[in-house]
Amino acid sequence: MAKKLAGYEAKRDFKRTPEPGAKVPRKGAKAPRFVVQEHHARRLHWDFRLEHEGTLVSWAVPKGVPADPKKNHLAVHVEDHPISYIDFAGDIPAGNYGAGHVSIWDSGTYDVEKWSDREVMVILHGTRVQGRYVLFRTHGENWMIHRMDPPQDSERQTMPERIEPMMAKLGTAIPKPDTTWGFEFKWDGIRALAYVEGGIVRLISRSGETITPRYPEIHAMGRAIGSREVILDGEVVALDANGRPSFEEIQQRMGLTSESEVRRKMKLVPVTYMVFDLIWHDGHSLLKQPYSERRRLLAELKLAGASWQTPPFEQGGGQAMLDASAKAGLEGVMAKKLDSYYEPGRRSGAWVKLKNRNRQELVIGGWLDGEGKRRGYPGSLLVGYYDKEKKFVYAGKVGTGFTDATLERLAELLKPLAQDKSPYDIGSPPRGAHYVKPKLVAEFEFVEWTRSGQLRAPSFKGLRTDKPARKVVREVG
Repeated sequence: MAKKLAGYEAKRDFKRTPEPGAKVPRKGAKAPRFVVQEHHARRLHWDFRLEHEGTLVSWAVPKGVPADPKKNHLAVHVEDHPISYIDFAGDIPAGNYGAGHVSIWDSGTYDVEKWSDREVMVILHGTRVQGRYVLFRTHGENWMIHRMDPPQDSERQTMPERIEPMMAKLGTAIPKPDTTWGFEFKWDGIRALAYVEGGIVRLISRSGETITPRYPEIHAMGRAIGSREVILDGEVVALDANGRPSFEEIQQRMGLTSESEVRRKMKLVPVTYMVFDLIWHDGHSLLKQPYSERRRLLAELKLAGASWQTPPFEQGGGQAMLDASAKAGLEGVMAKKLDSYYEPGRRSGAWVKLKNRNRQELVIGGWLDGEGKRRGYPGSLLVGYYDKEKKFVYAGKVGTGFTDATLERLAELLKPLAQDKSPYDIGSPPRGAHYVKPKLVAEFEFVEWTRSGQLRAPSFKGLRTDKPARKVVREVG
């Protein structure tokens, strides 16, 4: 027994940690026990332990005990632990091996079907987990854990790899009666769905790009969610000097690929993930649940951290909320019908955005030469959008809102997209234009659409590398 627990005791100073030391194993047990401990150490993981021949044979499972037989999870075989560890919960002090908080996630008894050096097959009888599992060795100390039985929840499904976010139509007035609608502030940032499984966060932009490495501060949200499996909808925002969400600020975090540059920008431009919807929860799609129910379930997750928040919504009171958003310098509000479903990829009238100022995403189709200080750089951008027939429509030129750094960046991005022919199917760009393939999306602020269908007094606000060009449509006027 002492030999089996030597590795365990060698890693611990029992004068400094509340963890139990090696003790004589219990006698007369009717059935061997198991425990799964949630361990918030340097990295969140779950410790799976089986009582066997006087010790707890143990594996560290980074993504937790799988509920779905279609998914195997890594299980790293670690040192045996003393039997008394089966009841341990508490905090291992900093500076000690495995420092962090430990809680009992599940416990119970089990039956052995097979036990060898390479394969352990058991039937668990726990509070949370029941069923047949097998741990099998792959190489070295690495094993895998697999659920052999069907899911305990017969209706459980495998979490999808991607769901397209639902979009809103632009409105000009508060929907009536407003008591049948929920109202949220509109956040000026990067739309992203967060797929969280086994405490690991995966962020996907509206265009389908994986942007997880770009926002490391949001990764810790996975620890707060723990073993729950969810898909969240929200917006990644950066705040300006007045504490307001700023698209100009978030641009500095967009498109970064270098880890060192991401870390540097984190200190200068921190971000927050504003969570406003829950569309998947522990093996169940919530797409067909009404908005009010999805928000209730989202509130139960209690997601509030240093870099993630769940802003509340209000039933009714839309005009007061819109006035408050204008006073606070926010972009506007979102109105969402309380009984509406989540419609992936659809711009639905069940969601209405009400803006305090006109903003429009448009595709760059060309540019005009700059003069003076701008000589050699774009002086104006030629922009457009796609109509219902997927034809590319010219929407005018934009010559303000650029910094020197922006012009250099635009020149760099537009050069490899150059083409001789105009990309526009409808409309007549000015003479002397340089044309490009319609790939780059940018956001613009403007007063109104003219009768001829062009922007009046537009100003460049920033590139939108998170938006697919083919899905840019005219939203207002």
